Amino acid sequence: MQLTTTNRQGFAPATMGEAMEFSKMLAESSMVPRAYQGKPQDIMVCVQWGYELGLAPMQALQNIAVINGKPSVYGDAMMALVQASAVCDGVDESFEGTDGTGDFAAVCVARRKGRNPVIVRFSVNDAKRAGLWGKQGPWQAYPKRMLQMRARGFALRDAFPDVLKGLIPAEEAADFPDEAKPRPIKDVTPLPANPLDMIPPPAPVEEEYVPDLEEINSELQNDSAESAEPAAELDALDRVPLYVPSKGENTEPRIISAHSSWQEWSDAYEALAEKTLTAGKAPERQRMTALRQLKEVNRGVINKLDLVAKMKHTENYQRRLRLLGANKEKTPG
Repeated sequence: MQLTTTNRQGFAPATMGEAMEFSKMLAESSMVPRAYQGKPQDIMVCVQWGYELGLAPMQALQNIAVINGKPSVYGDAMMALVQASAVCDGVDESFEGTDGTGDFAAVCVARRKGRNPVIVRFSVNDAKRAGLWGKQGPWQAYPKRMLQMRARGFALRDAFPDVLKGLIPAEEAADFPDEAKPRPIKDVTPLPANPLDMIPPPAPVEEEYVPDLEEINSELQNDSAESAEPAAELDALDRVPLYVPSKGENTEPRIISAHSSWQEWSDAYEALAEKTLTAGKAPERQRMTALRQLKEVNRGVINKLDLVAKMKHTENYQRRLRLLGANKEKTPG
């Protein structure tokens, strides 16, 4: 790539091909602002803006920025462009009023040859009306400087629009809302004539449904070749009972089957728990409740199992709760 020397201060590409190569080279450099690193297209547009304003490429990269979707130039560079213009007859800046009051203001007087001076005052009250005073960021850290930048931006743009090519101060652009962020959708639905019509009707109260463990166990026994003996005829010393919670006001658990070995009991318990897990007509939360109740009424039997069997029951219990969404809703047990 060949670069054309423009003056003693630097050089610049003279053709479109040179400009593209130049932009790619700068995009790979860590010496350009971070916003332009890796973005040769943005660099090329920025350099073009600089040509129109009279800035060399590196000056443009340091002083032109796109903030909240708006191309802008930093306040000090704006002042330099205006003062370098042949039509500028001077710019004066000062403060007036009592510091700490709403009338305290920054004043900028921009003089253009052959015209009346443009005088702009931007006060604390003006900043408050615009929602800027006390805003987090530079308005809190450097309030006087921000007043000065706002007065300067308005005055220079009014007096020298041809010099600035329509660009605004970067300090002002930073106060605009970000156009890239989606704006909240405003509800334009007309209000009803009667405000009471806006109150939604109460949701119907659903009757809580808990799976009937005894009914489920009965289905399991019907599917099996062997049936358990009636509870009244069981010898607790010889048989291991399987309990389910009682219905109604009775708080004592009921024996629905008894088994001749611990393994047989474990198999029956796991089959009943698995059937409860897949009871499709019951909501998940209520199936979790039924599993917890089944475990509680059989806790005395589970505690008598050997360590391996107890670990297996615990693992299966937690697995079923996870399948029912226990990770979304904390379930005791």
